[in-house]
Amino acid sequence: MNARDAGSAASFDYDEAFSRNLGWVTEAEQAKLRQSRVCIAGMGGVGGIYLLTLARLGVGAFSIADFDTFAPANMNRQAGATVSSMGRPKVDVMLEMARDINPDLDVRVFDQGLDASNLDAFLADGDAYLDGLDFFALDIRRQVFARCAAMGMPATTVAPLGMGAALLNFVPGGMSFDDYFRLEDQTDDEQALRFLVGLSPAMLQLRYLVDPSRVDLARRRGPSTVIAVQLCSGLAAAQVIKLVLGRGPVVAAPRGLHFDAYRNRLKHTWRPGGNGNPMQRLLMNVARRRLSAR
Repeated sequence: MNARDAGSAASFDYDEAFSRNLGWVTEAEQAKLRQSRVCIAGMGGVGGIYLLTLARLGVGAFSIADFDTFAPANMNRQAGATVSSMGRPKVDVMLEMARDINPDLDVRVFDQGLDASNLDAFLADGDAYLDGLDFFALDIRRQVFARCAAMGMPATTVAPLGMGAALLNFVPGGMSFDDYFRLEDQTDDEQALRFLVGLSPAMLQLRYLVDPSRVDLARRRGPSTVIAVQLCSGLAAAQVIKLVLGRGPVVAAPRGLHFDAYRNRLKHTWRPGGNGNPMQRLLMNVARRRLSAR
């Protein structure tokens, strides 16, 4: 840290920096956010902007995890992807950006990513978990959500789909991630399909997918937009506010929300039994046919 940075950090005033949040939260609630820890796995598309958004809301502590570095293909949507950040670790770049908002942040960094050996340390003292893992990282995602359930920690996933965002909350005492998505004993391709359809029962984005060949579950590739990522950030941050402060209605699985800015649509979804629901099984068949028509 150079002298100029040190001087800026020394003059930082938390109360002044986040005073414009007041009115939407009380002074006591802002103080609670300052003492709260949010755990975010993944610092790429949605995870990186989650960190910055929550830092601007005044959340005071984070646990962040990512083993990856920024690459040119990240430029279209990831908050930390710039020409100067190419090849740099995502956790390093995002931590710098977050501390440029609040130099007093308490951040635990897991720069080798997550596995069974460090999940408890990553989630320790957490008030909420936000899922920013790569779409196809399903094994570790299942482990994280299972551990959150065991610890009584609310866990939120918001999927950037097309030009929209689809929300699912998994809350203590509610339906579990595994019971909803039903990924166990499925092939990798089937798990990816079930995760996609489970995230998005309304499938609002499918109607304007102009080139299905760009979706390749076998090769773990798919199109993305910054529009969806930014929408996810607003939805996810609002969940943290409600879950941490204990006020406001929380839509919990098997209920969800899907907003699509391109289609001007908001859908409240409800799938009792998750992917075991007859409507979901039908939708999975439709999605298989649509995505294979390439």
